[in-house]
Amino acid sequence: MKTKSKRGPKPLVLCVDDEPGILEGVELHLRRRFRVRTALGGDAGLQVLDEEPQCCVVMSDMRMPKMNGAEFLTKARTVAPNATRMLLTGQTDIDSAIAAVNEGQIFRFLTKPCPPDRLLATFEAAMEQHRLVTAEKELLEKTVHGSVKALTGVLGLTHPLSFGRSVRLQQYVGEMCEELSVEPRWPVEIAAMVLQLGSVTLSESLAEKVYYGRELSKPEQELVDQGPSSVRTLLGNIPRLEPVMEILEAIEARPRDVAPRLKRSVNMLRIALDFDVLTARGLAADDAVATLRNRGKTYPRKLLDALALHRASEESRDVREVPIAAVREGMVFAEDVHTAGGVLLVARGFEITAGFVTKARGFRPGYVAEPVRVLAPECAEAVAS
Repeated sequence: MKTKSKRGPKPLVLCVDDEPGILEGVELHLRRRFRVRTALGGDAGLQVLDEEPQCCVVMSDMRMPKMNGAEFLTKARTVAPNATRMLLTGQTDIDSAIAAVNEGQIFRFLTKPCPPDRLLATFEAAMEQHRLVTAEKELLEKTVHGSVKALTGVLGLTHPLSFGRSVRLQQYVGEMCEELSVEPRWPVEIAAMVLQLGSVTLSESLAEKVYYGRELSKPEQELVDQGPSSVRTLLGNIPRLEPVMEILEAIEARPRDVAPRLKRSVNMLRIALDFDVLTARGLAADDAVATLRNRGKTYPRKLLDALALHRASEESRDVREVPIAAVREGMVFAEDVHTAGGVLLVARGFEITAGFVTKARGFRPGYVAEPVRVLAPECAEAVAS
């Protein structure tokens, strides 16, 4: 008896047109290779992408009522940014199609009528493009991100205050990116991770003064000013970090000298850093945001609104006081953790890892000032037990 070979699920593609007959024909030619979803018009297409954002390829007709193909694909890019987008056009739409391709929104366009073999070959090419984009993203998120995370781990061993700030800066920037649907977000998130790496060259006392935003002497300020160049030197041997390096260089420039494409990233980092300095001085999150708002046109309002929205959500999470032995992976320290002797052990904002849980179980009784305060929205049962 023959056994069927196991195959993975067919990749999902979406075809959008206002003519049901065309959609039926396209689905007929593609269904042996792909799982095909169809939609009559742009609004219906966006609804499909909301339901299935993992869609690999999106093809749309150009001339449709209410929303033309270029407009639909522009919106589709926000809903499913990793999907490869293609445009189906008539001869009279070619100029519009070329303009759409040149603007970088669309991978390829097809003209009507399109022979079945050309249609299939183009979808195969679009799938290959999707695989390349996905592989590149995975490389950046896992390989490069992992390398930087290991590097910033050194900061945690030498300067826990600065390491805690590094963790929080990445969190704040990530929240702004999420609220504003920023893509790609990895360059500014990694820039947030490494911004504090320059602290490894500072003494513990000087790093503490910087952390709390205290006044520095001229020699101290000169040492601090060398931090960004130290960071760039540390990152210089890690491949694919060119976008991150551009952001780090732009932070040192005068605002009027920052390239337009980098301004949002630079403003995110400056807002995150100033917000964290204010909260380190004891201000509540809403008071810190209000202080930043009162600085006039220093920061874009949209970024401050995005940060305020997520900070309010964060503060509404379940904060619990527990013994250090009761912390669990995934919890976040809501306050700094000190030893009984007053030495900082872990800064607030640190997300507890499996390694830290193992380490905490080895602490001798009385070593840590207890209880510790943690954010535990999904761990109430574990804490209670």
